[in-house]
Amino acid sequence: MNFLTRFADSGPTVHVAPATDFTIAGVHITNSMILGWAVCIFIAISLTMLARRVTMRPKGGVVQYVEAGVQFAIDLVENAFEDKAIARKYVPFFVTLFFFILLNNWSGLIPGVGDGVQIHGHPLLRPLTADLNLTIIMGVITMIVVYAASIREAGGLGKYVRHFFIGSLLNPLFLVIGIIEMITDLTRAFSLALRLFLNMAIGEIVIAVFAYLGGLLAPGSLLSPVVALPFTLLELGVGALQAYIFVILAVNYLAISVNSAHSHDDLTEEGSPETIGASVAQGAEG
Repeated sequence: MNFLTRFADSGPTVHVAPATDFTIAGVHITNSMILGWAVCIFIAISLTMLARRVTMRPKGGVVQYVEAGVQFAIDLVENAFEDKAIARKYVPFFVTLFFFILLNNWSGLIPGVGDGVQIHGHPLLRPLTADLNLTIIMGVITMIVVYAASIREAGGLGKYVRHFFIGSLLNPLFLVIGIIEMITDLTRAFSLALRLFLNMAIGEIVIAVFAYLGGLLAPGSLLSPVVALPFTLLELGVGALQAYIFVILAVNYLAISVNSAHSHDDLTEEGSPETIGASVAQGAEG
């Protein structure tokens, strides 16, 4: 919903669940899916064109903002890892994820998205990130990538699972804490999805309510979009913030497991009999 939202006399119309615009071979195509596909096509075309304009010398216009966004996402990933070489392997995924979420969040503010244009009594278009079904899919895919990368960087499933347990498995306390950590880890996909969905859906509702209040103060005037405009601008910041939060959490989920696995390997090597024997020998020679 945006400042072009139309309201009934009884109050603002709030749409939380996606609605079917049309059906193809028994498959329901929802309003959020259509806008999500449109954003994907826009990202693919625009970023490909902008990438060809990138040069060693900084350029003005849109290119400089895209470069700033990419560099911000790169620094975000690299700063989370102890080993920068490992971080660079996953930069493309997280940079893509950041821009995908950011532009889908902002797509809800485009005039015509929301109740401004309706079909069959519901909005023709709604932002992808305001659809719980699709944010859950995004959360699950993100965590699958994180788990797969964590297992690979840890050197196997066993070593990855071991990083949940901070002490000896013979200690019941450490065993219980490790199991709780594993269960908590499995809920991360849903926490990512719910956080993104709720923030974007609530933003839609806030804009709708204040646009409706503006219409009540001066029916038939342009006061409605004026009252909703500050909250629409605020949603630009909220959309960027939610993209940042989603990506930084996903990055840290991966970085924590990778850094922990490498730290465990280093401690194991330092505490091995060969390392201890070499240290004792050096001390004796000294």
